[in-house]
Amino acid sequence: MTRVVLALDTATAAVTAGLVRVGPDGAELLAERITVDPRAHAERLTPNIVAALDDCGLSMTDIDAVAVGCGPGPFTGLRVGMATAAALGHALDVPVHPVCTLDAIAADGAAGGDELVVTDARRREVYWARYRDGVRVEGPAVAAPADVPAAAEALAAGPRYPSSLRLVAAVADFGADPEPLVPLYLRRPDARTLAERGLA
Repeated sequence: MTRVVLALDTATAAVTAGLVRVGPDGAELLAERITVDPRAHAERLTPNIVAALDDCGLSMTDIDAVAVGCGPGPFTGLRVGMATAAALGHALDVPVHPVCTLDAIAADGAAGGDELVVTDARRREVYWARYRDGVRVEGPAVAAPADVPAAAEALAAGPRYPSSLRLVAAVADFGADPEPLVPLYLRRPDARTLAERGLA
């Protein structure tokens, strides 16, 4: 069975939206729009979706499934992508498959052997996971770069973001019921209630 999958990710500084056709012969990227702006997830995601659809001559009704990065990532950016994916899944009556964003990044560069994937967690911390032959063996977690061997070198190599193809590739089976959409925040949000601040 051939499916058109909308791939979304807002767990990193990149706002990713793409269309991928998945069939018996593999996956084909139809269109992709990526905007790198860590403070414009809400402003850029919908325009990127619309532009990607226009680029390949498809409409929302052509979408058969959604694959969405569920983090780890900062609270606000991650919430934008996951809420959009959930809303589209409900409106279009299509399944929404969560993907660990670090898994999609690892799959992008998988060439066998061991690999450390890190992304900026802000507050002088990184999100990280370790992979062996493309399979996650440790993480995801959040820590200071000094507490994750080789994290500084990985960051210095330049930012890596998940592609639409790799987000889709990280879904094990589009024919199966999707896992629940659970965001991987890995730490508490900055905002606190009045009671938590001792002001109530």
